[in-house]
Amino acid sequence: MARGDVVKAGQVLRGYTVTTRPTNDGAGKCLWAVAERDGEQFFVKEFLDPKRPVAGSMGSPESIGLRLAQCAEFERRHQAVMSRIDPDDLDAGNLVVAVDFFAEGTRYYKVTRLLRPADLTDTSRLTPRQRAVLLGTLCDSLGLLHRLDIVHGDLKPQNILLHRPAGSGLYTAKLIDFDDSYVSGDPPSRDEVGGDARYLAPEWLRYVRGERDTGPERLTTAVDVFALGLVVHTYLTGALPAVPTGHTSVAAAVDAGEEPGLDPDLEPELAAALRAVLVGDPARRPAVAELAPVLATEALLALRRAAPPIARDEPPAPPPSRLRVNLTGRRGPG
Repeated sequence: MARGDVVKAGQVLRGYTVTTRPTNDGAGKCLWAVAERDGEQFFVKEFLDPKRPVAGSMGSPESIGLRLAQCAEFERRHQAVMSRIDPDDLDAGNLVVAVDFFAEGTRYYKVTRLLRPADLTDTSRLTPRQRAVLLGTLCDSLGLLHRLDIVHGDLKPQNILLHRPAGSGLYTAKLIDFDDSYVSGDPPSRDEVGGDARYLAPEWLRYVRGERDTGPERLTTAVDVFALGLVVHTYLTGALPAVPTGHTSVAAAVDAGEEPGLDPDLEPELAAALRAVLVGDPARRPAVAELAPVLATEALLALRRAAPPIARDEPPAPPPSRLRVNLTGRRGPG
């Protein structure tokens, strides 16, 4: 390919033949397309930034040196995350991790296996049994990342692919898009750190603002725990928690000392668990492993208002247990 050109349908990249027209729909500073190799389909993402200097690149030696350093850091961060995840780990089955990461010309590419999502747009209508399975698989995946000291960095419903196995009425959560992931306490610089502000934590906001008491070491796995609380609320109620007028996100409200407005029809024990998660101090948030038993308790996952369930053939649910966990214990950041 010519240097600087974006990927095109029909092009071959490292043995992957691009089969669809590339688009940036929902991809931010990337293009994505479907590709095929050896009869298998893949999802190929082309990063528009950073651009690698190559022979003949424009710019002064100083600017080229800066771009080389930026690219080296970009490669280091991606490879640090990829090298820590063992695809054969029992808890890694629902992580859609990269199978390839390479540079071609001035561009970087990441490849994952292609998965088709389930036809489900309203998770708030799932039954308690379906919710418990969905949230349980999400907690398993996120818990594995955190045991490996990996922060997903952009946890939100759009990055959780819902998968319904053939013949099943249950859904599993496939965690995708690790482009903003980093090793706990070692995020990108303030002007390069990514993520969706609607689901990010207060310390992320403080870090981006350059507050002196919030250095990179404060951006730990607790960032994901805050996001998990918001994802759970969204899945169960169909919306994020309410925030007072003047705040653009839950994180901004919490950072200003406000308490987010949880849906009043959440079960009190679940609401208490979410309040323990949605706090400004990352050291006070419970770990995923502490939250998981609450999210596995079907009796806590039904809203107190009636909602029409999705009719599915599913195995009979066992009697729900009233699990209680301590969500007030402190833990150090990271």
